Amino acid sequence: MANLRFLKKEIDYRLEEFAFDCHMAIFVQPGKEEKVVELMQRGVELRNVLYVKANNPAEPKNRSLVKKHYAALRRDMVESFAGLFADLSAVCNE
Repeated sequence: MANLRFLKKEIDYRLEEFAFDCHMAIFVQPGKEEKVVELMQRGVELRNVLYVKANNPAEPKNRSLVKKHYAALRRDMVESFAGLFADLSAVCNE
């Protein structure tokens, strides 16, 4: 299942990019470390939730539902990480 492997790699890539941005924010603004670490924890929790969803489609024998499940998962992933990046920007602009 190459697509599942690619999806997991994409989840990890987005988390790595978010963590890198968080580290840079801590480096530039050390006074906001606590809030940024909190966001990093939310990012790791999001990654774990997305992995559980990726590994457990609703009905694995029905290809149509599986495709819909993974399409919804990708949308959820993009929206969730975009929200985390927006939250990080808000913390940095305070």
